[in-house]
Amino acid sequence: MTPDSEQTDLIQRDRARLWHPYAPASPGLPLWEVEAADGVRLRLRSEDGTRHEVIDAMSSWWSVIHGYRNPVLDAAAKEQLAKFSHVMFGGLTHAPAVELAERLVAMAPGAPGRSGLERVFLADSGSVAVEVALKLAVQFQTAAGHPRRQRFLSLRGGYHGDTFAAMGVCDPVDGMHSAFPGLLAGNLFAPRPPAAASATPEIVQAWASDVAGLAATHAAELAAIVVEPVLQGAGGMHAYPAECLTALREVADRHGLLLIFDEIATGFGRTGELFAADHAGVVPDIMCVGKALTGGYLTLAAMLCTAEVAAAVSGGQAGALLHGPTFMGNPLACAVANASLGIIGTGRWRADVARIGADLALGLAPSRELSAVREVRTIGAVGVIELHDAVDVTAVTAAAIRHGVWVRPFRNLVYTMPPYISTAADTAQITAGMTAAVAEVHEAGIHGRVPAHSGSAS
Repeated sequence: MTPDSEQTDLIQRDRARLWHPYAPASPGLPLWEVEAADGVRLRLRSEDGTRHEVIDAMSSWWSVIHGYRNPVLDAAAKEQLAKFSHVMFGGLTHAPAVELAERLVAMAPGAPGRSGLERVFLADSGSVAVEVALKLAVQFQTAAGHPRRQRFLSLRGGYHGDTFAAMGVCDPVDGMHSAFPGLLAGNLFAPRPPAAASATPEIVQAWASDVAGLAATHAAELAAIVVEPVLQGAGGMHAYPAECLTALREVADRHGLLLIFDEIATGFGRTGELFAADHAGVVPDIMCVGKALTGGYLTLAAMLCTAEVAAAVSGGQAGALLHGPTFMGNPLACAVANASLGIIGTGRWRADVARIGADLALGLAPSRELSAVREVRTIGAVGVIELHDAVDVTAVTAAAIRHGVWVRPFRNLVYTMPPYISTAADTAQITAGMTAAVAEVHEAGIHGRVPAHSGSAS
């Protein structure tokens, strides 16, 4: 069997047995094999055996911020493997988990001892972190004497994960609610925040008044407000003013609600601040992080909360936070996360993100001239081309690969969240490849049907 036929066979074997994210079990599913990954680049082989070297403009769904085969992260993984890769977290502890909790608390919004985020729950994934946060909020309200407070106030356009409670606080129209009638909790949804590029103080105030009115009407049944701060990710890459976070903090405080920030996509510098909450100087009661936490090496997430919340739940009738994954606090993942946060701790990410953001804004500007393009926007190291119509995902992906760029469009968006180590040349290739792919596919009138949701946020 030739190498090319072996590769073709691999893709056929995949199609016969595997599911892929938001994809059918289909023998015709477009796939490329990853042969190698290094720095910001992937080496792909297509089904016909053609090799492509591409820049990963997605950071593997926003997680590989330091690049592939990062020597610091590689060394951390090898060092921990030489000790032990896993041990149960019930009744036991270990240095990587303790160090990670200390690092997260030191980095998080709010100073320890002054209503900052001081207690850490280590979870398997972003969706699980959100599940734990929602459980915690309900347990807090029960312990505080408000057992009826079991619903959540979220935002239209929001996305918080694929597990059931997380789906229940995702957008009720553009999310996945319609596929699971009767199974998702009946939560409340405020209007999507105004777009950052066009919002005036008056528009922000009108939105805040709508949210305040909704919260006031239902305060007796609400446990918490749940939002992605400043940037809604898989719900549309929608950036909104930081002043909206201040308004949400005021509403939560007025009615005794907890404020939960889902920073799974936005945390660790992606929007230009260490956490998106820092744009407003707002400290949530609960915060979820994931994705870039381990630099994309292993699945790990965390839920952080204030000392007040932790004390109330620990002193409640249950006497514990009622969650405990088998792989909670996995030592290998924690060790790599510590190495990743060590890199973040040097502060170099700030200049890198600012440079990448400026390069994205410059490089994507020509796409505004395309008739298929509705809007181009950037925030931090995030660049978005929004089309008038749904993206032909298969055609745009293939076109971008021909230009040396890996993207994974969804809905009507072709976007990038490149690794922080991307050079000016890398960013120029990304933006040129995105623009060319949109032009070749959508300006030429080639349109295809795209699933309503082809991305992931947790």
